[in-house]
Amino acid sequence: MSDGAKVPIRRLPDGTVKQVGPLTGTQVWTVPGRANRPLAAPREAPRRLEPGESDRLCAFCSGRYLETTPEKVRLVGAAFDEVRRVPAAELFDTEAEFRRFGNLFEIVSAEYWRENHGFRQPARIVEWAQEYLSSPAGRVHLESLAAIRAAASGAEVSLEEAALDLLGGSHDVIVARRHVVDGAATDAELASSGTLTPDEHAAYTAFTVRALAEIQAAQPYAAYVAVFQNWLRPAGASFEHLHKQLVAIDEHGPQVDHELRLLSHDRELYQREIADLAVSERLLVAATDGAVAFAGVGHRYPAFEVFSTSEANLPQEHSERGIRAVSDLLHALHAATGPLVPTNEEWHYRPPGAPWPMPWRVVLKWRISNPAGFEGGTKIHVNTIDPWELRRRAVAALEQLRAAGTLAPGLRIGDECVASDARLRYAESPLDADDRDDA
Repeated sequence: MSDGAKVPIRRLPDGTVKQVGPLTGTQVWTVPGRANRPLAAPREAPRRLEPGESDRLCAFCSGRYLETTPEKVRLVGAAFDEVRRVPAAELFDTEAEFRRFGNLFEIVSAEYWRENHGFRQPARIVEWAQEYLSSPAGRVHLESLAAIRAAASGAEVSLEEAALDLLGGSHDVIVARRHVVDGAATDAELASSGTLTPDEHAAYTAFTVRALAEIQAAQPYAAYVAVFQNWLRPAGASFEHLHKQLVAIDEHGPQVDHELRLLSHDRELYQREIADLAVSERLLVAATDGAVAFAGVGHRYPAFEVFSTSEANLPQEHSERGIRAVSDLLHALHAATGPLVPTNEEWHYRPPGAPWPMPWRVVLKWRISNPAGFEGGTKIHVNTIDPWELRRRAVAALEQLRAAGTLAPGLRIGDECVASDARLRYAESPLDADDRDDA
């Protein structure tokens, strides 16, 4: 812990809860009476949908495939079969349950990798671009996208160069089929992670894991791939349509570097500072055979932490069953949260080549307050819901959802969880030879 004088979580006589993030040192206060504010973000009055409008509400919708960059992969049918590189002329021949494509406005652009690292697209991307441009429908598609990018950046490039960047970038988006739930009458009936079935969410999670592995393999200068999901505009979403993003970056970021420094002295860091703390403070929310969820301590926003209990570190090193274990817990927490609460979902894992083992964990934050002058001036963050109350709310909601049959089978909820559910095995992972050499 960053400040040895401060215990991670304590309740004062007046009911104020003070927390210190075990891995960050972030100081958080929860003041009595502020937890009763509504969780859902303010929204405009629902608008009744016209016939056929539900699949054309935004550029991510299934009726507007040509408004996004060429597809790298889509999943189709009840079995979620993979179809790669769908030609522009065939985009509407099947309906994608989930689709993956490059972000039109990248956080870290293809130009960044080219100019700063000398990266050149491999032959398979060059061939795909040539093939896409050789089709009349594909050429028109790329011309339209290139014009949008040029208008935004003010920089004109050849269509051939634009095609390479649009197809070979390292910032991808994974989009779900629905904008609103099937049969929705209004635009307020949004389809969130929690409205998916457990099987749909498992396909979504596994698809993201495969995309992570492919981006890492395709961009040799990437040190890390950030994986996240912004849900609703207050949480940073450009479209209120369910999607994840994966962004390759050429450094780990300061938080990962900080955790690696802590791990160099304490391999059991996450077990001792997070899992054991959650057990001792009765913050276990739910568990599966392979993952466990805690109400997190020391977060700026109410936050759940879902840890894989597998020996594997990187998401793609997990078995299909291990990925499903994480997915089922994450789906349950999204369902308990509800579709009208803004959230951020953040994936954390050991960077390839890092010398110390780290667990795969996903943090789900409720973005229900806005930091303001008090936080900026004091660096003390006011979180309106303390971890104990967050656990109480989540457990109650999960029990209702389980009774309704909407969760994956086999979840242990609240007091059904035992201390052994929180045993993390990430430190038992054998690192590869290059990693051991680095250590």
